[in-house]
Amino acid sequence: MKQILLNNKSSVAYDDSNQDDIKVFIDGKEHDFKESTENRIDYAVATKRNKYSKTLNHQFENLVLLTGAGSSIDWGVDGKVGQSMVSLWDGVEAELGSNIFNKILEVIKYDDYWTDGEIVKNLEKVLSMATPAIPYIDEEVIDLADCVNKIKVFIKDACMLKLPDNAPHSILLNKMTKRKVTLPRFKLFTLNYDTMFEQAASKNNFTVIDGFSFGIPRVFSGRNFDFDIVSRNQSRVKEEDNFIEKVFHLYKLHGSVNWEKKDNKIYQREGIESPLMIYPHQSKYESSYEQPYFEMMSRFQNSLRTENVFLITVGFSFGDKHIVTSIIEALEQNPSFQLMIINRSIDENNENLKPFIQAAKTYSNISIVAEKFEDFANYYPDLQTYNHDTNKQIVINLPTI
Repeated sequence: MKQILLNNKSSVAYDDSNQDDIKVFIDGKEHDFKESTENRIDYAVATKRNKYSKTLNHQFENLVLLTGAGSSIDWGVDGKVGQSMVSLWDGVEAELGSNIFNKILEVIKYDDYWTDGEIVKNLEKVLSMATPAIPYIDEEVIDLADCVNKIKVFIKDACMLKLPDNAPHSILLNKMTKRKVTLPRFKLFTLNYDTMFEQAASKNNFTVIDGFSFGIPRVFSGRNFDFDIVSRNQSRVKEEDNFIEKVFHLYKLHGSVNWEKKDNKIYQREGIESPLMIYPHQSKYESSYEQPYFEMMSRFQNSLRTENVFLITVGFSFGDKHIVTSIIEALEQNPSFQLMIINRSIDENNENLKPFIQAAKTYSNISIVAEKFEDFANYYPDLQTYNHDTNKQIVINLPTI
C-alpha cells in the first residue's frame, strides 16, 4: 500500500502489487472503477492534487513556508545543481581523495553502516565527529583541521547555484504571495544556504524583507523585519496606507553564501570567501542561539505561535532538532495551527517522519502529501482573485546588436 495523501479526514492510497488489478483507496474506501480503463495510479494522483488544492484555496491569515534541501536538489545551470547529503559525501571524497577521506573516517571512528554492509553516507555526522576531534589528532597522522576546512569550502562552493529559467521557485512565489492586502505578509523560512529564492524574487520584481537594510552596504538588523512597504499617494482622500503587492519576508535559518560577519556587523554581499553559515553539524541547535540565527529562530517560533497559522514544509527532512521542536510545540500548544508536509514519499520507515505520520492518522490539522517540489509548485492553486497587478507593467524589448 502506497500512501500519497494522509490526513485523519482525507486520504489517498493505492496498491500496485498486482499490476493487473491496481486498487485505489480514497478516504479509506476502495474506489469502484466499474468498467473504466483509465490509468488508476493517474486517477489516484489527480485525486490527491484535487484534495490538497482545495485546502490551499483558502486564504489563511498567516501563511508560512519552510523549505529544506529538497527545494534545491537537482536545480541549477550548466550541470552545477543542488546536491543531497549523499552526493555531497561523494563530492567530498572525490575532492580530498579516497585515501585521505577514508583516513578521516578511521581516526574519528566513523562506523555507521547499513544492514547490507554499505556505509551510511552522513556527511553531517562526519563533521560532527571530526570538528571536536581536531585537538586530539596528531597532524602527522592527518591534518584534520585542514580537512574539515576543505569540506566546508566544498559545501560552500556547491551552494553557489544559479536559478534556471524553468525552476519552480518563481512559480511558487508568484502563487503563494497572492493574498488579500489586509492579511500579514507571506513568510518564507529556508534552511538552504543558496540564493535560489532571492534570484526568483529578483527575476519577478518582488521586494524581499530579509532583515538587511535597503541601503548599501546591506547591514543586518532584526528590526528590519518589522518594517513594511506601502504606497502613500499625496492626492489620496483617506488617511490610510496602501500595502503594495509582491512583498514577502525571507528568513535564512542556517545562514547564506552571501552573508559575512565583519567588525561585529553582518553584511550581505556577493563574492564572500568565508560566508556566515551553520554547516551540517549535530550542534546546529546550539549554533542557532547566536546572531543572526537567533533572530531568525525567534521569528520562526513566533510565527508558529500566532493565531490561524498554516505551515507548509517542502523538502525538509525533519532531522533538525531545533526546527522540529518548534513545530511540535506549535502542534501541542496552538489550537489554530495547521501543518502540511510535502515530501517525495510517505515512508513509515523514515524515523524522522514516523511521529508525524502517526499524528496525521489521528489529527485533522496535520496533512502529509507525497509530491515533488516542482509538482507542488505547479499544482499549488493560482488564486486569480488576488492576481498581482501587471496591467501597468511596461516591457520594452530592445533589438540586440
